Amino acid sequence: MSDLNNLILEQLQWFVGGVILLILILLVMVFTQSAKLRKMRRTYETMMAGSGVENLETLLIDLKVQMDAIDDEQKYQRKSQEIILTKLKQAKGNVGIKRYNAFSDQGSDLSFSIAIVDEKKNGVVISALYSRDSSYVYAKPLAAGESTYALSPEEVEAISLAVQQG
Repeated sequence: MSDLNNLILEQLQWFVGGVILLILILLVMVFTQSAKLRKMRRTYETMMAGSGVENLETLLIDLKVQMDAIDDEQKYQRKSQEIILTKLKQAKGNVGIKRYNAFSDQGSDLSFSIAIVDEKKNGVVISALYSRDSSYVYAKPLAAGESTYALSPEEVEAISLAVQQG
């Protein structure tokens, strides 16, 4: 046993030195980790400031709920936009007008044909024929640029002018 005690006493300085070195390394690691933790805590507190919640989990859950609400609203807006675009394509917004003299022996260019159509050439063509004695107004429905009633050359030109606007 005395040999063991002598061996331990001879190596005690190296053992104590190794333990002290290990303690110093661990202290450096503790201070480094402590500095990183302080920096992370400051960043966390800055992020959480003014959010009205106490922990990150609650904040993330609130943000997820808000994102879901935004997604739902965006889907609703897309549907509404598609409906509006569909209705807009059906709007009779293309207008063409052709003025002319319906009766070459009297009057001037007071007669006209006006076409009001949508993108698919559906709509109406209205013609007003003016003479000194009387005036006539005709309306003819249009489907794909054609009518079940005979179209005059001026009405066809008014339709053509309206289609060119689209």
